Amino acid sequence: MKKIVTVLLILLNISLFAQDEVIMEKHREHLMKLAKANYPGDSNIDVTYYGLDLNISHSPNYLTGMVTVRARAVSADLTQFFLDLQTTMTVDSVKNESGSLVFNHQNDKVTITLERAYAADEEFSADIYYQGVPGSSGFGSYENTTHAGQPVIWTLSEPYGSSDWWPAKDTPSDKADSSDMWMTADEDMVSVSNGTLQEVVDNGDGTKTYKWKNSYPIAHYLISMAITNYQEYVNYFHYTDTDSMPIHHYNYPEHWDAVRKDALDKTPYMIEVFTEKYGDYPFLREKYGHAEFGWGGAMEHQTCTSIGSFSEHIIAHELAHQWFGDKITCIDWHNIWINEGFATYSEAVYFEEAYGKEYYDEYILNKIEPPNYGAAKNAVGSLYVQDISGTGTIFNYALSYNKGAVVLHMLRGVLGDDVFFDVMKTYAGHPDYAYGVAGIDDFKLVAEDVSGVDLDYFFDEWHYGENYPKYSYDWGYNNYGGSTSSVHMTISQSTNSNPTFFTMPIQIKVNFADGDTIVTVFNDQQEQDFEFDVEGIPTGIEFDPGNWIMKDILGVTGTDGEEIELNQYHLFQNYPNPFNPSTTIHYYIPEETEVSLKLYDMLGHEIALLKSDVQQAGKHFIKLNTTDFSPALASGVYIYKLEAGAFSDSRKMMLLK
Repeated sequence: MKKIVTVLLILLNISLFAQDEVIMEKHREHLMKLAKANYPGDSNIDVTYYGLDLNISHSPNYLTGMVTVRARAVSADLTQFFLDLQTTMTVDSVKNESGSLVFNHQNDKVTITLERAYAADEEFSADIYYQGVPGSSGFGSYENTTHAGQPVIWTLSEPYGSSDWWPAKDTPSDKADSSDMWMTADEDMVSVSNGTLQEVVDNGDGTKTYKWKNSYPIAHYLISMAITNYQEYVNYFHYTDTDSMPIHHYNYPEHWDAVRKDALDKTPYMIEVFTEKYGDYPFLREKYGHAEFGWGGAMEHQTCTSIGSFSEHIIAHELAHQWFGDKITCIDWHNIWINEGFATYSEAVYFEEAYGKEYYDEYILNKIEPPNYGAAKNAVGSLYVQDISGTGTIFNYALSYNKGAVVLHMLRGVLGDDVFFDVMKTYAGHPDYAYGVAGIDDFKLVAEDVSGVDLDYFFDEWHYGENYPKYSYDWGYNNYGGSTSSVHMTISQSTNSNPTFFTMPIQIKVNFADGDTIVTVFNDQQEQDFEFDVEGIPTGIEFDPGNWIMKDILGVTGTDGEEIELNQYHLFQNYPNPFNPSTTIHYYIPEETEVSLKLYDMLGHEIALLKSDVQQAGKHFIKLNTTDFSPALASGVYIYKLEAGAFSDSRKMMLLK
C-alpha cells in the first residue's frame, strides 16, 4: 500500500512540475497580451513578483509597509518606471540591491529612476517603503471597522482600489508570476491572505506576523488581506483516492452555527462539479477557502474568497471565479463579463447538477425576465463595457453579470451541451490563456476551434451589440395526402439599434396529437420565410420551446392547415395575412403546366403579373414585396389569381400599413 501511495505522489508531483513549466512560460505571453490591453499602467514593464510586508494597526488606523516589486523591462534602455499609489500615502524611500533610488510621488503615481539602463527582458527589482492611512474607494478597497465589538480589517481592491493601500501596476492585464503577503498585527488577530500559510511568528511585543505565499500567477487586484479574531473551520476536497486539498473557512465567531456549517459543507461538492465541467481546480497545491468580511456580497480573492453573504449561489459564484477571473483574468475591464458572466452562469451549472434541469431552466429565466432584480432584459448598452471609469458601469448587474450569463446559456443552445462544455473546459485549460489573461475575442477563437462553427455573428451581436430580438411570426401547414405535412413560417424582427436584427438558430417545436418534433431554422434576415416537412398533421407550434434565446414575442398568427389530394391543383392563402410589407403566395400543381399568377385590386384592375412560366409539378412559392411597386401599393384588399391549365382560383389578401 505504501508503494502505491508513493507512486501516486510521484505522479502528482510530475503533473505539478509540468504545470510549473507552463506557468513559467507566461512572461513571454505577457508581452503580447500587454500590447493588446486597452488600459493604462506602465507598459514598459512586465511585473513578475509582488512581495508585501505590512504592519497593520487598527487603532489608530495606520499602515506601514515595504513592497518589493520585481519586473522585466519591456522596452530597451529602460531607466525609469512607475507604479500606482495614491498620494494620500507617503513614500519614505525606494531601494534595491544597489542602494537608494530616486523617486517622485505625485498624481497618484510613484515614478522610480533606476540606477542604470536595463535591456529588454532584463529583470530588476525595487523595494518601496511607505506609510499612511489607506483610502477606501470602489467597493471598499481598505476597510478598518469592527464586528461584535472586535476589530476587523479587510480589502477589496477590484477594480481600482489596490493603489489605495499598496503600490502596484494597476491593470489586470499584467499578472505577477507569484506573490507573498506578510502581515503583522495584534497577536489576538488571525491574518488571512492568498496561497498557503508558511509561518506565524510571535514577535514578543504583542503582535504576530502571518506569512502567506502564493506560487501561482496572480492579478494585482486579487491580492488581499482579511484580519480579525477568526474562528477557523476546515473541510477537504478529495481530488484522488489518496490526495486532498484543504478548504479553510474563516468565520466571525458570533456567526458560526449549524446553518453556516451546512452552507460551507457544500463547497467540496461544488469543486467536484466545476472540476468535471471546467477541469482541475486551478490552485490544488495551495487551498481554497472563505474569509468573512464586512461587505454584503463577496469577492473572489485567489484561493480565499472574501465573503459577507453565505447563500448557496454566492458560494458557487465565487468558487467558479477561481477558474474564470483568477486562473484566467479579464485582459481589461471592458471585458469584465468574461469574469462575471462566466461565474454567474456557473451558478446555474451547479444548480443543474445539484437539483436538475428544471431548476436550471427556472434559474436562467429569473436571470432574463423583469421584474427579477437585475434582469438581463433591462441591460442597457453592450457587454463590451464602453465606460470603465467606475464600479457602477463596470459591474452593472443586469449587464456584466446576468446578460453575460444568459449569453453563455444561448451559446450552449447554439452549440449543444457536449460541444459547449468541451469549449468551456478547453478554454479554462488553454495554454495561451490558463494562468494568464484573455478577452472575449480570445474565448471566441477557442469556441470556434472546438466547435468548428463560425461564431462571428453570435459575438458581434451579443458582445458588441445591444438589446435582444423581438419576434413576430406567422405559420400554417399544408397536407398533400398521406402522413407528410409541409409547415410554412414567416419570422419577422422589430428593427433594433445595433445590430439592426439578430441572427440566431431558432428551435421550432411542432405539436401533433400523439407527440411533437423539433426543427431548427437559421434566421439570418429581418423577415424570412421557412418551409419544412414533418410527419403528421400539426396541431400547433412552439417558438424556441427551450428558452434558448433571450427574446420577446410581439405577435403570433396561425393559419388553419389545408389538406389536399396529390392529384389536385391548389392555391393557398398567402402568409402572413394581413401583411406589411411582404407576403408569400403558395400553390401546388400536380403536373407540368403553364402557370399565370396575377395581382388585382378590388375593382378588377390588373396591377401586376407575378408569374408567367411553364413549371414542374410540385409546390411553388412567390414572394410579394410591396416596396417593389411604383407607385407604392396603398393599404387595402387585393386579389391574387392563379391560372394553370384548366384550373383557375383566386384569393383575397390585405395590406395594412
